[in-house]
Amino acid sequence: MPDRQRILKSIATIATKLGRAPSRAEFVLHTGISMYFVLKSFRDWSEAVRAAGLRPSALNARIEDRALLEDWGQTVRTNGGLLPRHMFRRAAKYNPCTLAKRFGNWSAMPQVFRKFARGKSEWADVVALLPGPGPSRVPRKNRQRPQRNSTSAASPGERCHAPLKGRPTYGDPTPFRWLPHAPVNEQGVVLLFGMFAKELGYIVENAQKGFPDCEALRQIAAGRWQRVRIEFEYESRNFREHGHATDGCDVIVCWRHNWDGCPKHLEILELSTAIKSLRSSGNSLSTAM
Repeated sequence: MPDRQRILKSIATIATKLGRAPSRAEFVLHTGISMYFVLKSFRDWSEAVRAAGLRPSALNARIEDRALLEDWGQTVRTNGGLLPRHMFRRAAKYNPCTLAKRFGNWSAMPQVFRKFARGKSEWADVVALLPGPGPSRVPRKNRQRPQRNSTSAASPGERCHAPLKGRPTYGDPTPFRWLPHAPVNEQGVVLLFGMFAKELGYIVENAQKGFPDCEALRQIAAGRWQRVRIEFEYESRNFREHGHATDGCDVIVCWRHNWDGCPKHLEILELSTAIKSLRSSGNSLSTAM
């Protein structure tokens, strides 16, 4: 494991080549050292750079709330309305995960932007494209009970209700009695993989807190098995954002694969697709389980 002094020396060496302090991504690219090891010795990347006697790069500077909200509003304006999260990622400048973490919840963004745009006439056209500030009231006799076996996500035109503070959020309903909702984070992916590891052809040998998350065996021929290194992510693109070394992992297990430039040697196991394939192939995955 790289120690504190090796990390500081590596930062200084890269800075000499670049003429400035390296960003997190540049550090990982030049050294192959995962951010996991850096964060075992330092509170954050900026602290590591300062400890090396350098000024943190502007690439790592915190993005202002105003810049995030203006980009969100401009994306809504350009596309004529709200975009689902996976489409916003492709259309906007900033990652929707950054907005969700900064403002509490992705579904709360229309309300957050309304507050930001209050009194700013230049954003009136964007506010007009947003859903109302509160849920519409439907007579009780006309309300329909949600279908537990529905796996389709809400369409962009559907009304989303304002979230209640302090309440947990859930993924889309699934047809599985013992897992009624799809994962919404990495922990859910880990749980789901553990449930289906056997059906997916894996035998878990080790799970750990560090990188990579898991080691497992899988059969490559009759009587022959091979060990693989697995990293769990909610979205495959998170692997890059977390600064992991691409040569330290064989398989990324995720709920959604959205990393367009993923290195070819990294295998992606997208659980949302794999589970559908298991069901369609006649595997005994049903509500009776």
